[in-house]
Parts: sequence; C-alpha cells; structure tokens
Amino acid sequence: MLKITKYVLYDIVRSRVTVAYTAFLLLVSLSLFHLEENPAKAVMSLTTVVLAAVPLVSLVFATIHYYNSYEFIELMLTQPLSRRRVLLSEYAGTGASLLAAFGVGVGLPVALYHPTATGGALVGVGALLTGVFTSVAFLGAVLARDKARGIGVALLLWFYFALIYDGLVLLVLFTFSDYPLEQLTLVLSSLNPIDLGRIFLMLQLDISALMGYTGATYKDFFGSPLGGVYTAAILALWVVLPLGGALRCFNRKDI
Repeated sequence: MLKITKYVLYDIVRSRVTVAYTAFLLLVSLSLFHLEENPAKAVMSLTTVVLAAVPLVSLVFATIHYYNSYEFIELMLTQPLSRRRVLLSEYAGTGASLLAAFGVGVGLPVALYHPTATGGALVGVGALLTGVFTSVAFLGAVLARDKARGIGVALLLWFYFALIYDGLVLLVLFTFSDYPLEQLTLVLSSLNPIDLGRIFLMLQLDISALMGYTGATYKDFFGSPLGGVYTAAILALWVVLPLGGALRCFNRKDI
C-alpha cells in the first residue's frame, strides 16, 4: 500500500494543477498579509478564500484524478492486492498531495506572519476540509462511472455545500422561528462541513456579527474548548463516512 501511495503522490506532485493550486494559495496568502497592517484582518480575509477554494479544488481535482487513474487502478487490481488497499492508496496519495499544497500555500505564510491559535485553527480547519472533500469526491467518482457525470456531480456538491445549503437553513429557521431551534441549528450546522468550519473560525476571530444566526446562537458552545473538539470530531466523521461508503461501493463494483 505504501509503495502505491508513494507512486500516486509523486505523480500528483509533478502535476501542473497541483503546482498552480499551491502557487495560487501562496500568492493570495502573501498578498493578504502584505496588504493588511493587522495580521488578524489578513487571516479573516484568508478564511473566506480557504472556505471557498479548498472544497472546490479538492472535489474537482480528486474526481478528475480518479478517472484519469482508472487504467492504473485496473492494472493494480490484476495484482494480488485487495480493492480496499488500492483505493485507500489512491485516496492517501491524492489527499497527501492536496494537504501538502495547502500546507505550503496557507500553512507556511500563517506560521510566518500570524503564528497564533487563530492561525492554527484556520490551518487545521482547512486541512480537515481537504480530507473531507477528497473523501466526498472519491465517493461520487466511484458511484458515477462516466467522467463527465462525475465532474458534474462534484461541481453540484460544491454549489450545494457552499451556497445552496445556507439558504435552505435560513428558510427553515425563519419558517419555524417561533419554536426553540438551538438543538436543530446545531444538527443542521453539523450536516455541512463548510458551514461548521465557518462558524468555528468566525468565533475564533471574534466577529460574531458576521456569523449569522446559526453561529450567534451557539457562540458559547463553539467558542469553548468543547466546541473545538466537537468541530474536529464532526469533520473527522465527514472524512471517514464518505470514504467508507466509497470503499464499500468500490468492493462491489464491476471493474
């Protein structure tokens, strides 16, 4: 498994897309830190970029890579290797390359210009979101045999999590505003990794006015150490569950 992962990682690292993604994040991060006199404001702006770009790139890149590696996957399956090991190796190599790009593009500038708990929270959430949406991408790619359909599903998922979901949550909250919705709001936030990461980061930045109704309702909870543990645990589940679903479907799939 380690040999396959190393091969996948080495192949992806040489990709122009990976280099471009790293350069984009690095350029944006350095620009924000140089333009803003206050590093905390730069982290605030960088949060918006991370919450939008990281899920999108992770979804689309991982989906395309899976389809482009299909012949290699078929070749590996002719060897005495289990399907689980082959798919996990592909996931590990893809996820590690995207994490490395994020670490260089965002983690390094944050460590240099704003090495605080807030900066660490941004890097941690970005890393978890990379793992989450790489898992989601693999699940969608395994389920959709056609490449064009798989890429379309990836883009639709990004639109849903990044844009549509918040509108649906607001509709529910306004419709049932006469009822106590604290527990429901927590559940709804947990069903969207981007929304959960946004609420947690906004609380770390202490700008509750920009968090919206969902984040303001749970300021005391998400602003506490327990809130950090809860956020990390839910995002970790978002990594494990889609990947587990992808493994299960891949084991049953007719290659």
